[in-house]
Amino acid sequence: MQTRKLGDTDMHITSIGLGTWAIGGPGWAASWGAQDDNDSIGAVHHAIDLGLNWLDTAAVYGLGHAEEIVGKALKGRSDRPYIFTKCSRKIGPDGKLGGVLKADSIRQEVEDSLRRLQVDVIDLYQIHWPVPDEDIEEGWRTMAELKKAGKVRYIGVSNFDVSQLRRIQEIAPVSSLQPPYSLVRREVEEEILPFCQQQHIGVIAYSPMGSGLLTGAMTPERILSLPDNDWRAKNAQFREPLLSRNMALVTLLHDIGKRHDKTPGEVAIAWTLNNPAVTAAIVGSRRPSQLDQVIGAADFRLSASEIQEIEAFFTQA
Repeated sequence: MQTRKLGDTDMHITSIGLGTWAIGGPGWAASWGAQDDNDSIGAVHHAIDLGLNWLDTAAVYGLGHAEEIVGKALKGRSDRPYIFTKCSRKIGPDGKLGGVLKADSIRQEVEDSLRRLQVDVIDLYQIHWPVPDEDIEEGWRTMAELKKAGKVRYIGVSNFDVSQLRRIQEIAPVSSLQPPYSLVRREVEEEILPFCQQQHIGVIAYSPMGSGLLTGAMTPERILSLPDNDWRAKNAQFREPLLSRNMALVTLLHDIGKRHDKTPGEVAIAWTLNNPAVTAAIVGSRRPSQLDQVIGAADFRLSASEIQEIEAFFTQA
């Protein structure tokens, strides 16, 4: 499987990696609903067996549960992938999810993540959200100190805009940015991706299949039956008026995929990876079988005419 160098790091990562958002399970604000831990562990093992050499998680996924599952799944394996995780999202005294970028908080979070993941060092440690904005400098200085102390190998961020990236670059280099990027989330194309390419910041795109919307497995009927504890049930992309357009887009991805024996999800991921600023994409999986439906995207390339075909859809939609 082909690899790409991530930003200024010495890590050459496969073009897709395993995402663990959904395996955090229920009981928190951005849950995907109920999840079987055995399926989660199986998905991690299958990802490694298929050749993926990195996975992405976060302390907030299941309020630590996803990291614990990753730690269990990787325990004793000699072929351990790179582990990327994130900090700064915490439950406040009011019981609501919020952002904390104070130095003491981040230092405690990294220790908790190291313990749950059962590792001595984290390969890539990322600020999850730039919230609160006024504390991003303090948070980034703390991240740089953790790198110097050997707690983490490299540091990056997620969901930052260009002005925020410029601010923290004055403190320490940014190895990577993790933004949302897919056919249904293209906001980063205008400023963020060109800036990262110019600055040699690695880009790890998350939700390249629109959180499952572009896999081909989602139907209007299935979307209507999503449980209340699945955050997607209230997301605008899964509701009208955008839903009909998105289902028509899936039909196009299916037609293109048939020419190459690829799934709609694989076509969607390949489109994301086609952007020269993108290093790799995070592909979530709740069970081993789901990975088999997307693994072909790792080395699949769309033709120029197929890219134009997809662009024409948005012009006409």
